Amino acid sequence: MNILVAGPHPDDQELGMGGTIARLVSQGHRVLLLDLTDGEPTPFGDRATRARESAEAARILGAERITLDLPNRTVTHSIEARHKVASVIRTFRAEMIFVPYYEDAHPDHIAGTRIVEDARFDAKLTNCGLAGEPIYPKWLFHYYATHLRIVPQPSFVFDTTGFNEQKRNAVLAYRSQFVDNPGNRRVVDWLDAAGTYFGSRIGTASAEPFFAREPIGLTGLASLA
Repeated sequence: MNILVAGPHPDDQELGMGGTIARLVSQGHRVLLLDLTDGEPTPFGDRATRARESAEAARILGAERITLDLPNRTVTHSIEARHKVASVIRTFRAEMIFVPYYEDAHPDHIAGTRIVEDARFDAKLTNCGLAGEPIYPKWLFHYYATHLRIVPQPSFVFDTTGFNEQKRNAVLAYRSQFVDNPGNRRVVDWLDAAGTYFGSRIGTASAEPFFAREPIGLTGLASLA
């Protein structure tokens, strides 16, 4: 399956669902990380550094990566932004999409999620001048990467047991953000704690939460944990 994981900034995907990405890749799925911005400016980074870090993080997870040119800190919902994302959806032939949770204190996260949700619709249109053939990804889920101190009730929780080390290493690949920046050095420990908590909710060592606005269809019960 072709799975598109979108985020407004490089590192959002790794923080929110790095373990899930690693597990999906190990199961033979093709995963594309789509960054809407290059994440700069930041206090301890620069564009060249962030590009190297994001490429290394994708390599660690076994995923592909594309970075668009929307402006960091001022991501704005527009038809132009939607069409950039829709073109990626079409050329990648995305069958499933993941985006950040729809409630957030960061305006880039709110706008970015809305852009991708609407681009999903735009990707199916004909006679619209977009690259690639029309496609409508059947599934769209939200991962937890919010700046609000909330713990929403997940729609489902994905077992990431055995993939924590890959997630940790992918996050730490962003040295400018989580090593050089003293204010963020505890983030990886918090991620470990969150993984343990959500794993405890389904009886596993580690897990990540996901959220759905639409019903999730089942054809059997074999995969229920």
